[in-house]
Amino acid sequence: MTLTDQASTIREGEELDVDAVDRYLKSQIDGLHGIPTIRQFPGGASNLTYLVAYPEQEFVLRRPPFGKKAKSAHDMGREYRILNQLKEGFPYCPKAYAHCTDESVIGAEFYVMERVQGVILRSELPPELGLDEAQTRELCKSFIDKFVDLHNVDYAACGLSDLGKPEGYVQRQIEGWIDRYQKAATPDAPSWGPVMSWLRDKMPADHHKPGIVHNDYRFDNVILDPQNPMQIIGVLDWEMTTIGDPLMDLGNTLAYWIEAGDPQPMQLIRRQPSHAPGMLTRQEFADYYAERAGITIDNLDYYYTYGLFRLAGIVQQIYYRFYHGQTQDKRFASFIHMNKLLEQVSLSVIGKSAL
Repeated sequence: MTLTDQASTIREGEELDVDAVDRYLKSQIDGLHGIPTIRQFPGGASNLTYLVAYPEQEFVLRRPPFGKKAKSAHDMGREYRILNQLKEGFPYCPKAYAHCTDESVIGAEFYVMERVQGVILRSELPPELGLDEAQTRELCKSFIDKFVDLHNVDYAACGLSDLGKPEGYVQRQIEGWIDRYQKAATPDAPSWGPVMSWLRDKMPADHHKPGIVHNDYRFDNVILDPQNPMQIIGVLDWEMTTIGDPLMDLGNTLAYWIEAGDPQPMQLIRRQPSHAPGMLTRQEFADYYAERAGITIDNLDYYYTYGLFRLAGIVQQIYYRFYHGQTQDKRFASFIHMNKLLEQVSLSVIGKSAL
């Protein structure tokens, strides 16, 4: 068994024109020979990710999903630029080689980056890694350390000051996700009305020190060194990155952080081994983050609830495409149940909150 992340057969309806991809890449990158094989990475529910393998070099191709897409989402040029410029301040970004704006090549804009060979953790911690509880705890802390490092990057020095507008970030996120959720609503979707009202009523001021916001920082978006799985060598999926409040980004990550004590329905939607012995709880995660960042976090319930609502918005946008037959990916049929579960968790957090 290999622990290195593997590509597999391309899903029906998501095939690429191999000859067109080959012609384009050879026009952009010197030294390529032969015809590549193209396979698809099975993870991810947003942008589609493919392995393009030549005899002497492998690349990763990213393109938007098929079907209806949010107007501002899936900007390939933006993600390509982030990879190239952020790498100066955060060396865990893969190298980006080419950005194609000619949609006639494969039917959509796309970009190509290096393939970073390594281990990507999914829902369970592979026993083959041989990590004991203490090592798992250290890996978890290293994961948080990289998160703090990212939020402390001098984005101006990387030429990324125009990536986002930090002033008014919290309010724009709350109102923006309410608007996106309502536009993606299907007849079977929960309303989230009480949660939306609470998020508006309890809205904090923007953090005094804005930073790079990844917006999707999870264990299945980081790459571990296959020779030393305690070491993170890459961070993926920069499509939603912006400049804003780092505590909102913390809330995003905590929404995915399902811990060992969470009920079984939550365990069923877990996508990373955050429940494994040695992994920090959400509160411990936030406490360690605050310690490393040199800050205090008095309203964690707010950021966590925002993260849950935002995740539901993403889930509902994807489910909308499935509901209307714009994608045949059967994984998305259950997303409506995930949305309903996230609403219940949010209501529970609000009901116990001192805010």
